[in-house]
Amino acid sequence: MPQFPSTPSFSLSGKRALVAGASSGIGMACAVALAEHGAEVTLAARRADALRDIAEEMSARGWAAHVLELDVSDVAETAESVAQNGPFDVLLNSAGLARHGKAVDTRPDDFDAVMGVNVRGAYFLTQAVARGLLEAGCAGSLINISSQMGHVGGRERAVYCASKFAVEGFTKAMALEFGPAKIRVNTICPTFILTDLTRSTFDDPDKRAWILDKIKLGRPGEIEDIMGAVVYLASDASALVTGTAILIDGGWTAD
Repeated sequence: MPQFPSTPSFSLSGKRALVAGASSGIGMACAVALAEHGAEVTLAARRADALRDIAEEMSARGWAAHVLELDVSDVAETAESVAQNGPFDVLLNSAGLARHGKAVDTRPDDFDAVMGVNVRGAYFLTQAVARGLLEAGCAGSLINISSQMGHVGGRERAVYCASKFAVEGFTKAMALEFGPAKIRVNTICPTFILTDLTRSTFDDPDKRAWILDKIKLGRPGEIEDIMGAVVYLASDASALVTGTAILIDGGWTAD
């Protein structure tokens, strides 16, 4: 008789997950996806009131959810909070900032603000969760929400692209360093996703036409399009995946 392999489990039962940027949009969707598959989720963001509403609804559905007020741009506070509340088996970092405009018009304060969250904040948050896992001797999966703009250029997005290319770089380097400890580090790279934050972009006819022309599947992304990749990377189904990016871009980067 043939010996069939067993499909690796997508269950996250018994896992503790920290979701940064969980108060809305992609971050909230990621938190829901992790909780639906059994993870105990800590919702983290600056807007504690919004987090409490989400946690209450998640608890009503029988999911384990906690609230942690956190500003990832404050590196010292982040390290202390992660140390006190961890270790976390899974990190999903969706905290991000965008200030779009022509490169020739970029101001130092815009550059510093974007880099402070998208690179500095992401780097040291990932470091803090990894440190907790290393100290506990545990494996883990660390995921940053990057962007297709970490792989290509984009209109009026020089600073944003720079920040996301940096995330892709430290992801690969951290994957090399943490691999022997069975700590995986990856990114998810969405195309334009319909959220409250991107609505003004889609309301601009010229920008909407540009987006739909570049997305080969002919539609913008929705937060649900991200959720499956989150569960995959967080679970044992992706046990041999590290140092890489999952592009959820509708074919944007295919040409």
